[in-house]
Amino acid sequence: MIAEIFLILAGHSSSLFPSGHAVHPAFVPLLHPGEKQCLESLGAIAYKYRKIKTATTTLARSPSRYIAALCARLNTILKDEYENLVIDTEAKVLRRDSSLVGAGSFVPLASIRAIFAEWDAPLVALESLVVELEDEKYRKPGPLIDTLLTRSHTGVHRVSTIYARLCEAVQRVWITQLQAYVIHGSLDPSDPIASKEYILLEGAMPSCVSLQSRNSIAYVGRAIATVKSAKWEKQFPRSVAIEHTRLLDSVLPQDQYEFDRIIAEIRVTVSEWLWLNVLTQNDVEDAVDSLANYFLLRNGEFALSLIRELERLKISRLTGRSGPSSMIREQDLQLALLRSSLGTSAQRDASLSRLRFTLPSGPLRPLLPSLANTHTVKDLSTSLAGGTEPTSFDDLLLGTPLVLNYTVSWPLDLFLQSSDLQIYAALFAYLSALRKTHTRIHVCWAGLSNAQRARRRWTGLGEGGTVEDLNARKELLRYGWGLVREMSWFLDTLLGYVMTDVVDVEFMRMKRQLLPKTIPPLSRQVTGVQSPVDGSTSHPLTSHSSSILPPSHSTTSSAGVSNAHLDFSTLRTIHTTYLERLLTGSLLSNNALTAIVRLILEVCEQFVAQVERWGGDILPALLFEGSLAADDKVGEMVEERRGVVAEINESFNTLLESFYEQLALSTTQQPFSAAADASKSMVYNMSTASASGFHTFIRPKRGKRLEGDEEVRRHVERLLLRLDFNGEFSKHRISRNSRSKDAGEEILKEVGLA
Repeated sequence: MIAEIFLILAGHSSSLFPSGHAVHPAFVPLLHPGEKQCLESLGAIAYKYRKIKTATTTLARSPSRYIAALCARLNTILKDEYENLVIDTEAKVLRRDSSLVGAGSFVPLASIRAIFAEWDAPLVALESLVVELEDEKYRKPGPLIDTLLTRSHTGVHRVSTIYARLCEAVQRVWITQLQAYVIHGSLDPSDPIASKEYILLEGAMPSCVSLQSRNSIAYVGRAIATVKSAKWEKQFPRSVAIEHTRLLDSVLPQDQYEFDRIIAEIRVTVSEWLWLNVLTQNDVEDAVDSLANYFLLRNGEFALSLIRELERLKISRLTGRSGPSSMIREQDLQLALLRSSLGTSAQRDASLSRLRFTLPSGPLRPLLPSLANTHTVKDLSTSLAGGTEPTSFDDLLLGTPLVLNYTVSWPLDLFLQSSDLQIYAALFAYLSALRKTHTRIHVCWAGLSNAQRARRRWTGLGEGGTVEDLNARKELLRYGWGLVREMSWFLDTLLGYVMTDVVDVEFMRMKRQLLPKTIPPLSRQVTGVQSPVDGSTSHPLTSHSSSILPPSHSTTSSAGVSNAHLDFSTLRTIHTTYLERLLTGSLLSNNALTAIVRLILEVCEQFVAQVERWGGDILPALLFEGSLAADDKVGEMVEERRGVVAEINESFNTLLESFYEQLALSTTQQPFSAAADASKSMVYNMSTASASGFHTFIRPKRGKRLEGDEEVRRHVERLLLRLDFNGEFSKHRISRNSRSKDAGEEILKEVGLA
């Protein structure tokens, strides 16, 4: 009977257990209840073992090499541990080992049951595993590795060890597939981890692989495969590929931090090789020029043409018949882009085809500017209360969120990331809103001038009407002229500062850093740290720029790259610093200031819209009903318009003073403080729908003199000097809001016309 038991444990069938692990009824009367229980326990172990062996035989024929590898490792574990245990136990019985055979002739079933008790939990776990593996989703490596890793996190040591070994076997196969894709750019036809378009397939990556590593794997594999398929003269160095293979052989994806580090090193090495051999200097300079021309509005004629074309599009939809033709769609915006380029330098620019407008909220019907005065002191106090909510400008150009995108194709995406394009989109929304409002104020000024000339043809040197009406109309006219003059002055100052002191200065700084330089050979192969280069061949970035730029514009402050070569890592550092300085210098990283700027733009838009509703003139015509009044009173229409203009003027002056105060305060606080902490960086997070978002911080000082964040502060100081050129803000004076609205002489003095 003992020999029969060992055969059953080895996987053979027996009449003792006709079905399952229940003892045959004919043998039950011959057995002690304890013996019966031991036999059924041993039968249950044997039954689970046979079931696992049968399932692995079937699963081994699966088309998935990962399932086949798991079955092979599982059979090896069972053979080396379980089957050897059966053989060793039988050998002890045959040798009459005293630890197992009592009195040299009696073998207790309880002793055999105790020997195989350690396999109770492992066989139960493995049985449930092979049943679960029949699901087709586990043919993909991602879910399979995730399941094995999850099951290995158990307190039963033997079960945890077995699952860990199974998981390692599957991961080794996956690493082999990863090596073929990342190092050689090839895909297995049966179990690919990426599509033919080099997009990672669903289920190809286990969840232990971070998102950053997934992006790097897709990026490196696509780059190597593209270079290989293009049959370029220069291919990726074989020695570096061998080293990358060795690195991947030394790590498993379950060791997340080490795996991320190795993938990051491989990406850096491949990126730098591509920078030296694929992504050339001219490609980078063309992309930077295009982004600056269209997103930073350095192509002024195209920017103005685009603003006018969008205004013309809104007017055409407003004046057209109701229906689908009155909607503004993305294709209409694309046509507006093409029309804007006609007759400008952008007409023959190939990079214009990369631009595309998107409407996150979908097609819309255009709306006229609102005349409601929503710019209250409460709104201003809320914006100055240190709120962290960022201010969006992407809806000021069209009246709804409008996003300008730039299509990046390979190999340009090696240089430009999606976060960079989001920053460019935020800058475009901000600058285009400033430029549009500035243009509207100038058009309003021209309209007021034309209306004045037309009126003076009939009224001579005065404004017409009785003596009371004449004075009231004259004061109203000067009041309106003074308001539009101050609006124009502020927008001229702010836009001139942003475009000249920030955009042009930072752009020229970066262009000087991107001048052709001698690039050393690929010195970093694996470690991800650039090797030191002999001083005789080094070309520091500041070798020729210090004599060209003033100290505050010295290139030595750019991200600590003064003694570095212009390799791929340095290039990305230069560009990142460039965007950070643009964001900070243009005030976009200061939420309080951007909130005030938006309110100022809305007040200006409200004033221009109000003048348009009045027919393009501040004064009502003399023949309009209510423009003149009898009984020595001023006309109702003149009084009404005076009240509207006074209210807008009060809001504008309040915002203007608050803007100057916050700007002066910002020079002593973050983000312009030299002690700025990167852990407390300014964050500008917007959804994809609003098409803007950035994360910026001020780099700490890296040397002597005006290096690092002090240069950004110097930008802001220039804006303060522009705003306070005549000392109006810095002098102690009576608040504009407390002055009498009825004192005509004071009004004229205030606006500088008396």
